[in-house]
Amino acid sequence: MTTAKPPHIPVMAAQVVAALALRDGGVYVDGTFGAGGYSRAILAAAPGCVVWAIDRDPTVTRFADAVAAEHPHRFTLVQGRFGAVDALLSARGVASVDGVALDLGVSSLQIDDPARGFSFQHDGPLDMRMGCDGPSAADVVNTEDEETLADLIRTLGEERHARRVARAIVTARAEAPLTRTARLAEVVRAAIPGAGRQQAREGIDPATRTFQALRLHVNDEAGELTAGLAAAERLLAPGGRLVVVSFHSLEDRAVKEFMRERTGDRPNPSRHLPAAANDPGTPAPTFRAVGRRALRPDEAEVAANPRARSARLRVAERTDAPVRPDPAEGGAS
Repeated sequence: MTTAKPPHIPVMAAQVVAALALRDGGVYVDGTFGAGGYSRAILAAAPGCVVWAIDRDPTVTRFADAVAAEHPHRFTLVQGRFGAVDALLSARGVASVDGVALDLGVSSLQIDDPARGFSFQHDGPLDMRMGCDGPSAADVVNTEDEETLADLIRTLGEERHARRVARAIVTARAEAPLTRTARLAEVVRAAIPGAGRQQAREGIDPATRTFQALRLHVNDEAGELTAGLAAAERLLAPGGRLVVVSFHSLEDRAVKEFMRERTGDRPNPSRHLPAAANDPGTPAPTFRAVGRRALRPDEAEVAANPRARSARLRVAERTDAPVRPDPAEGGAS
């Protein structure tokens, strides 16, 4: 069997373990297993606990097999999306857990493999699928119309030149389909005015935002996050902790808004109106805030692991209040 040594350093692992407030005999979910960094840290920190790991990427099984061998009867990997974690565990007889940890975004093992098509650092097929199923990034850039491309690049990539980039993509694909990461990156850079100066000023490649947008779109990462947060609310026992590490503003904003909504930490729109928490029509908070601000990695971790630079960690603790109805599911829980 090939080596199962993890190919990357888990971000803020010590802070995640501390935030989960582990206890012996507890049941915990590593909702984004990857190479197993969080799972290993949790299992080592609480010798009597059990970890259920979730991942949609079928290539992670070699790492999961190694963790399972090291911790017999205490670790199980379930293939699937963390947005359905409650259903996945319910099917295996697990009704509630004591903690859920999520490390959002793409993993190092995915982005460092040119064959997966997540990065333009090395040329590869324009794929970007975390689960290796469904439409690829190549399908998106070669079939969507200019307006749709501009909208997703602007919204998900926060690219101010989204219209120019979309127009350049449509022009380039008319000559030949865009199927390689290097070619798409060239097209994007050529479309952005002053791309070289921008890279020197901001320290990031001008193609980065477009690649981010395509990755988020292909994997429906925003929808998955929304579903995953709601699933964690349904699955966590009272006192259980939800710990989320995000890496860009769109993710962090969604997590922050969810936690504000569920903890009742909403600013009162007017000092002349009663506080929302005192309104009998306001649902009881399903979470309690743990800390007022997001945690950041320290300088030593950033120096050792540059991927940690943009990380934000947020924590909330489940109350005993009933689960909020999900409007997207017609109020079903």
